[in-house]
Amino acid sequence: MTKLQRKTAFYKQIQLGKMAFKSSDFETSFYHFENAHILGQKNVYRHTLSHFWMLLLGIKSKNYKEIVGQFFRITASIFFTLIWVPKGNTGGSNISPIKPIPIRKELQKYF
Repeated sequence: MTKLQRKTAFYKQIQLGKMAFKSSDFETSFYHFENAHILGQKNVYRHTLSHFWMLLLGIKSKNYKEIVGQFFRITASIFFTLIWVPKGNTGGSNISPIKPIPIRKELQKYF
């Protein structure tokens, strides 16, 4: 797959996440934002955007651990994306920000 296909898939995941977010389906929304994070984590803007949506989800769902975690991750995404990212990491506060994770099956075709 090309970088353009990965970029297109990233925005599709953001769109799906936003739709679930608007319906207050936080579990589905978070899953799509995690997918977006995996797809966009090598691009500063897309990486940061996925964390921004996770932050908004944390705020809307009143998940204080996610809110605090995303503030740190947004800062890190701005400064460290071009240096190093843990491949496959889903980006949520429920996982170490430096832990590489196997890429989800449904996303492997983009890598």
